[in-house]
Amino acid sequence: MSVTPEASGSAQLPDVSREWHLVRRPHGWPVPEDFALREAPVSAPADGQILVRNLHFSVDPYMRGRMNDVKSYTPPFKLDEPMQGGAVGEVVASNAEGYEVGDNVLHFAGWREYATVPAKHATKVDAQVAPLSAYLGVLGMTGLTAYAGLFEVASFKEGDAVFVSGAAGAVGSQVGQMAKLKGASRVIGSAGSDEKVKKLVEEYGFDAAFNYKESKPVVEQLKEAAPDGIDVYFDNVGGEHLEAAISRMNVHGRATICGMIAGYNDTEPTPGPRNMAMIIGKRLRLQGVLVGDHEDLQSQFVSEVSEWIRSGELKYDETFVEGVENGVDAFLGMLRGENTGKMIVSLV
Repeated sequence: MSVTPEASGSAQLPDVSREWHLVRRPHGWPVPEDFALREAPVSAPADGQILVRNLHFSVDPYMRGRMNDVKSYTPPFKLDEPMQGGAVGEVVASNAEGYEVGDNVLHFAGWREYATVPAKHATKVDAQVAPLSAYLGVLGMTGLTAYAGLFEVASFKEGDAVFVSGAAGAVGSQVGQMAKLKGASRVIGSAGSDEKVKKLVEEYGFDAAFNYKESKPVVEQLKEAAPDGIDVYFDNVGGEHLEAAISRMNVHGRATICGMIAGYNDTEPTPGPRNMAMIIGKRLRLQGVLVGDHEDLQSQFVSEVSEWIRSGELKYDETFVEGVENGVDAFLGMLRGENTGKMIVSLV
């Protein structure tokens, strides 16, 4: 039976919702003028739809690629239309079987205050298991990316030495901790500040970490941190980090290529590593990861990671930016590495 806001005694719906539109394609680093915050009418959901008041929405590195009008694994954002991304919120009106006013749901119509969503594209989430914002990070797409990328793509096994670039970010911080929980012999991380390096070692349990922004080359710092080499590399950065990892990987090493944020805003093609020939002699395997290929792991992932969270064995950080009007600032700050853990825009 469908549920209307009137039938459930919910508050009157607003007339308009604010939402972010991409208004021009960025060239190099995005700037605020590439975006516009606009108002859109809010209407009751049609048959099979729910209306959600977004409480939090996610900003992620992959969104930068969707701002370019190029063919990729996911379609580009359309100009002068609301951008998309992960969001969690509360159902405020329902015209769909199985969804009631007050339910909390995860969906992908972020970047706005209110979203009308087909119920089949929403997933109920339980605020008793973890805070709702966690479903955008550690228990959401971010966490599953780390889980699948480490255990399935990189074929991690107990005793492996693991190097994670961008290790203080939402994905990297989970990869390092998961590796430790599953018996890694050594976990090394790179980060962009001394404060983040300290957090990796003292809070996340990494065995070693270094600041890649120091004057010493990444390859030298990695050699010092991993004198016996590495078996698994989880790449969130690309560029100099990938070249350094190839040089330090042991025979039959595996690399999961998750992101290359170092080159996302380059206006010219990024040169590849200069030591690619090492892949042959070392018999290395480098493989990309897209979280959508690993939905079959969802229940296993949620079950195992939820237990790690409850026990306190796995820690996670979230950086909150308040207000829909600050959504673009949050996105640009994430690209600059201003977040620790998951960057989230909060609307509550």
